[in-house]
Amino acid sequence: MEMLGAYGIDTAFGIPGTHTIELYRGLIGSGIRHVTPRHEQAAGFMADGYARATGRPAVCLTVSGPGAFNIATAMSQALQDSIPMLVISADNATYKRGLGEGRLHEVNNLSLAMSQCSVWSHTLMRPDELPMVLARAFAIFRSQRAGPVHIIVPQDVITADATHVRSALWPSPSLAAPEVSAIQAAADILNSACSPVIALGGGAINAAEEIRELAEKLDAPVTVTQNAKGILPFSHPLYIAGSPSFEEVRELYHNADVVLAIGTEVAETDYDFFFNGRFSFGEAKLIRIDHDVAQLSRNALPTLPIFADSKLALQALLPLIPRSPRNGALRARHVNIALAKVDSLGYQTFFDTLQQALPGMLLVGDSTQPAYFAASQYHPETPRSFACAATGFGTLGYALPAAFGAKLAVPDRPVVALLGDGGIQFSINELSTATEAEIPVAIIVWNNQSYDMIAQNFREAGMEPIACHPYQPDFVKLAEAYGCYGCRVANHKDLHKELMRVGTRKKPTLIEVMQSDFT
Repeated sequence: MEMLGAYGIDTAFGIPGTHTIELYRGLIGSGIRHVTPRHEQAAGFMADGYARATGRPAVCLTVSGPGAFNIATAMSQALQDSIPMLVISADNATYKRGLGEGRLHEVNNLSLAMSQCSVWSHTLMRPDELPMVLARAFAIFRSQRAGPVHIIVPQDVITADATHVRSALWPSPSLAAPEVSAIQAAADILNSACSPVIALGGGAINAAEEIRELAEKLDAPVTVTQNAKGILPFSHPLYIAGSPSFEEVRELYHNADVVLAIGTEVAETDYDFFFNGRFSFGEAKLIRIDHDVAQLSRNALPTLPIFADSKLALQALLPLIPRSPRNGALRARHVNIALAKVDSLGYQTFFDTLQQALPGMLLVGDSTQPAYFAASQYHPETPRSFACAATGFGTLGYALPAAFGAKLAVPDRPVVALLGDGGIQFSINELSTATEAEIPVAIIVWNNQSYDMIAQNFREAGMEPIACHPYQPDFVKLAEAYGCYGCRVANHKDLHKELMRVGTRKKPTLIEVMQSDFT
């Protein structure tokens, strides 16, 4: 735990178990805050929310077997969204592992199983390995495409003498720097462009300042995926206020002669969310910058692939790009006027209410109707202000614990969890965690009394919906039973009033809204 603290770990999420008792001994006096969720999956979601809010990993502690497998879903969501997370699982002693003797929490090959939901899964066989293993874990978090790292510690290794192990940290590796020739080639292509477009993904989040300067020099409209929201402020005249999946944005790409894609997978759930298969960058020359070398040969064929950290690449590129007018703001304005007509159900008024009541909020969404809208058309002014599990791995129940983790990470920011009446029932027991830890998050339950999107899918398939209307508890009474404040509102004015009161409490506030009242 001393070494984890030296790496900047200040928060741990976990549920103590027989196998982890000695790991918890190390927490005492470490300065690391421990939060106990009610399920290991929620521990992973809390660590996910913490990392999205700060860019820094938290640690999760689990037992082997069910503890590790319970957190696997949260790790998979983090893996697809490139979110750093350190998961440490205790296991049976080295001489008891893999024998099939029916030991408590026994798994035949835990590392192999967890390798499917992590960037790297490793079994620590002796204390001497720990400095090297942690160095590799934090190198992954810092210097390549991030994701969960899983470390397994057998019980006999946990209790082994480690007084001889050097606790000094290994130096961090440098970031991937671009080739000079590649940057010059990118500059040549961009400087000759007449109608360039910049496409941002979550991998560009640490290069916001450079991106703004480059966009203004190129006079290029900027599109964002959901994990890139806020890298360029919504108020900027070059910002495109809509998902790359919308036809209006696709037309922008097709009319471009160069697309500069930075830190984006160009993945289906961002660029073809409606699954119609019509996405392409057209005839535009495509420059891709990514620090995941494998990503440069996926989804979209680049004219010029550049393997590099986004910030370093743009710092090298900027001096080679003169400021030149290209009618970028006018092109962006035409697209944004068309995109403004997409909101046919009035969701924007709902989000305006949230932003007016809680300026600077961090919004965490689940798979629910307004969160789908938010993934494409909700636009904050700053990075790390929006997280949603509706794309990528697409887990349900994510937003509640992820919002709690985010609030622990940034206690001075308002944090809102937005869930449907179905999704919240996946993790509603975590209200107990938030009451215990005094986490004042606003929880909005968007109630349409069904798994509405799935019901739509049934109808589109020519079937009557089956199993799409689960029994509902009284969410307000249930919140109160967990020690939270609960209420129902029927209009935007009352919603605004209740949101204004959230920060006055030391516990979560659950606000139930009926979809029929707000659309």
